Amino acid sequence: MGRVTSLKTPVVAIDGPAGSGKSTVARAVSVALGLPALDTGAMYRAVTWAVLDAGIDPADAPAVTTLARGLDLDVGPPVRVGGRDVNEAIRTAEVSGAVSIVAAVPEVRVLLVAAQREWIEVHGGGVVEGRDIGTVVAPEALLKIYLVASEEERARRRQRQDDVTEASGDLDATQEAIRRRDAIDSGRAASPLAAAADAVLLDTTGLSIEGVVEEILRRYRAALDAAERT
Repeated sequence: MGRVTSLKTPVVAIDGPAGSGKSTVARAVSVALGLPALDTGAMYRAVTWAVLDAGIDPADAPAVTTLARGLDLDVGPPVRVGGRDVNEAIRTAEVSGAVSIVAAVPEVRVLLVAAQREWIEVHGGGVVEGRDIGTVVAPEALLKIYLVASEEERARRRQRQDDVTEASGDLDATQEAIRRRDAIDSGRAASPLAAAADAVLLDTTGLSIEGVVEEILRRYRAALDAAERT
């Protein structure tokens, strides 16, 4: 089990690469614990959607930063940009293909990390999922979970999640897209994708959602007991 640190607000940090099951697991854990949930990936997707909608090149960091600074973003649910429900729009293949580029812009990460920390403070904790929660956003989280899964399993999950209104394409292409995204996310200078040193590593390949959630709940109860004894 990962090291439990003292914390004024109970945060369960769930990190991992694309398709590892973070969103589904985080939602179920939040319901079971009665804690609010924050999908930080949706925040980066929303900025990416806004960038593409404005006709901005995702690689144009200054233009992306300017747009992000003035963006009216509500993490919901549902996720809204300027009052518009973009919950489905942010899950398209086009957004998936560009989100890691936008998320690698340091100024964008500074803005969204600050917003995520504010969300945690306002809500008094919660289940927060992303790629840098345990390492950057909430390094003093009560429990840190890092989910992994095989590339093939992650590709299958991504195909089910993405392209809500479009054909999802072949599995090999999806796997290659995941490899590229992993490389960008892990190699970026600003808060790269990485497991915190004290995170619990869970391989979700072949496991049911219920099984993964129950393991996290067991870890949470143990972490809470340990924190109360200190």
